[in-house]
Amino acid sequence: MAVEEGIDDYTQDGTVDLKGNPVRRSKRGGWTACSFVVVYEVFERMAYYGISSNLVLYLTRKLHQGTVKSANNVTNWVGTIWITPILGAYVADAHLGRYWTFVFASLIYVTGMSLLTLSVSIPGLKPPPCHQANIDDCKKASTLQLATFFGALYTLAIGTGGTKPNISTIGADQFDDFHPKEKASKLSFFNWWMFSIFFGTLFANTVLVYIQDNVGWTLGYGLPTLGLVISVMIFLAGTPFYRHRVPAGSPFTKMAMVIVAAARKWRVPLPSDPKELHELDLEESARNGKFMIGSTPTLRFLNKAAVKTGSTDPWMLSAVTQVEETKQMLRMIPILIATFVPSTMIAQIKTLFIKQGTTLDRHIGNFKIPPASLAGFVTISMLVCVVLYDRFFVPVIRKWTNNPRGITLLQRMGIGLVLHFVIMAVASLTERYRLNVAKQHGLVENGGQLPLTIFILLPQFVLMGTADAFLEVAKLEFFYDQAPESMKSLGTSYSSTSLGIGNFLSSFLLSTVSDITQRDGHEGWILNNLNKSHLDYYYAFFAVLNFLNFIFFMAMIRFYVYKAEVSDSMHVLTEELKVMRLKASNQEAAKGIA
Repeated sequence: MAVEEGIDDYTQDGTVDLKGNPVRRSKRGGWTACSFVVVYEVFERMAYYGISSNLVLYLTRKLHQGTVKSANNVTNWVGTIWITPILGAYVADAHLGRYWTFVFASLIYVTGMSLLTLSVSIPGLKPPPCHQANIDDCKKASTLQLATFFGALYTLAIGTGGTKPNISTIGADQFDDFHPKEKASKLSFFNWWMFSIFFGTLFANTVLVYIQDNVGWTLGYGLPTLGLVISVMIFLAGTPFYRHRVPAGSPFTKMAMVIVAAARKWRVPLPSDPKELHELDLEESARNGKFMIGSTPTLRFLNKAAVKTGSTDPWMLSAVTQVEETKQMLRMIPILIATFVPSTMIAQIKTLFIKQGTTLDRHIGNFKIPPASLAGFVTISMLVCVVLYDRFFVPVIRKWTNNPRGITLLQRMGIGLVLHFVIMAVASLTERYRLNVAKQHGLVENGGQLPLTIFILLPQFVLMGTADAFLEVAKLEFFYDQAPESMKSLGTSYSSTSLGIGNFLSSFLLSTVSDITQRDGHEGWILNNLNKSHLDYYYAFFAVLNFLNFIFFMAMIRFYVYKAEVSDSMHVLTEELKVMRLKASNQEAAKGIA
């Protein structure tokens, strides 16, 4: 009996310690381990948003760049921040594992933050101050100054590429899918993960941007750098409590093998019985820490990769589990594409929304609100909505749907997509009102500040936070949940890839629309003087784009098939593994007695 209890105490999901030994559930993982991970993310978000939230204003006020150029520099950098995680996921899954990839990348991250702080602190690394109304009359930054500043930014981006896809995955790995209580905790993990990290975001969007605007950029960048150093130390302190997964090989190579094998055997007929397809035996799967997945009829062509033809070449023959893992990653791509447009909308928070705020009255008595601080309302709105969703909406709805999540992840994402359409419609109407006030007060040509409170922009920021509570949380959970066990980091990187492409798409659209609308002598929609611009037309264009994207999303989800729950589909394997571990323990006990 004692031996059985000892066996039951071991995790059943293949997690190990850093030495590769099986771990006890009572000693590692769970919310105890997650607390170190979550605390890290609070500080890391403070560092990232402490830079990104006000970056457009640093580029315009200190480096003297125009509206389109500064906005594109921000979105290109943010896009890189969110694209590099796919490389970090590859390194983690194929070579170093999530923990060591994270540790090495965090050192690069700290280096980038430190260089960035130096670049805004040393006078010779930035152009002289300029107070001209027209920034075109100001002295531009030199090649050395730009190289130092952007070199630091992109060093930081390389670091986040290794930390971002792995930190949330490390947190989720602390819960065992085969244990009912831990599985239930995992359902709430992503909600509370987002809730916790946005405390760091809120601090950055309020305190840090105020320091940057009113005290100085040296302290404004120095504080998040210090916070990042502390957060890395906190993460390392939690090392004895973590559960780890052994690298399972390059997911890209495994997927390529399946596609190539299926293509090479495109004329080979499929057997009527799926059991005739090639699959690894139970012992080999257990030894490799793999979860076996049964053959499915979706993307049926890929099943040809598992047809036995006599060759054992891995580029000619794939196991059924490997085929199904590839299918799972490919099935998510249309959903990934549907998230590009809303990610483009999120990019406006750090660029055009903030530039709008600089034209409005920001005073509350003697206190002057930093334009970037309105992004704090995105955070507050999201925090409130996540709590209401997790504690009130889900318990009520699941009584009707019998779904532990209340509604499906795709339904939750769909609500977020609808809200993005509403956001841009509201933003367009608000901007039209702002432009009318500029005309009424004769402030169009000189680009002066309007006698209009900055809080007229509040609805679009609050709605953006509400949309994030639905779309961004569901997106992160969806890509993690639907990815196969050996490709979780890659699955998580889908979520960050969405934001990266969304930011690059924002740069492309802004440049293209600015160029097209200035042809044939027209003034254009996006100018350095926002009072002469037509952001109302630009936002209306975004509203139409969101509507068309929602139609595309609805068409794609009709064909999406959720993967089977590992803990259900692998029930037989679980029981077999228990028996194998019990035998191994009995043999060790017998040797000890002898």
